[in-house]
Amino acid sequence: MSEGIEKLQRDVEILATMANEMEEYLRSDVLFWHIMDATMPRLTLGGYLMRQHRLLALEDLLDEATRGGLETAVIQYNQALVEKIVRLEQKIHRELEARLRQWSEYLRDLSKDKRAANYAAMVETRAMIEALVGQLELPPYQLDTRVPQQIVLLDNNLRRYWHRGDFIWPPEWQPAYPESVYWWLYGTPG
Repeated sequence: MSEGIEKLQRDVEILATMANEMEEYLRSDVLFWHIMDATMPRLTLGGYLMRQHRLLALEDLLDEATRGGLETAVIQYNQALVEKIVRLEQKIHRELEARLRQWSEYLRDLSKDKRAANYAAMVETRAMIEALVGQLELPPYQLDTRVPQQIVLLDNNLRRYWHRGDFIWPPEWQPAYPESVYWWLYGTPG
């Protein structure tokens, strides 16, 4: 089994764990929710939505049992959102601020040292930003109009160092990330 497929299967486990804690997470004021299982990343809406996007786009690569786990997680997530429109929107905007700051700091470091150290891992932050914005572009949510402007500024900063190239994540994932939208996954800074 390829590394990309193994990571997708792990993503389903992570997604299911996150969906299981989503109701409590949304009621809390915590932005980076600690999951009791130390092998899991912290729960954030960006982390959840990034994985959900990838998994739904690539679910044909999963076996039947794993697809069932994905479906259950998505249903549980959607149930956690019931009557929490404002809460979700507020939490996403808070996370967007944190993720934009995190991405900006990485790009600032990159401007000092053009090497693409850990870019494939660090660009996950940019993928989370895209997923968060995508959620807020769906009705009835509202995206703060300043966010797209901030993203354009950061993307323009990255383009100054950009070298177009191959897709940097596992090749099986490429159909979930078309270059026209996710150009920053097709190459490296340097």
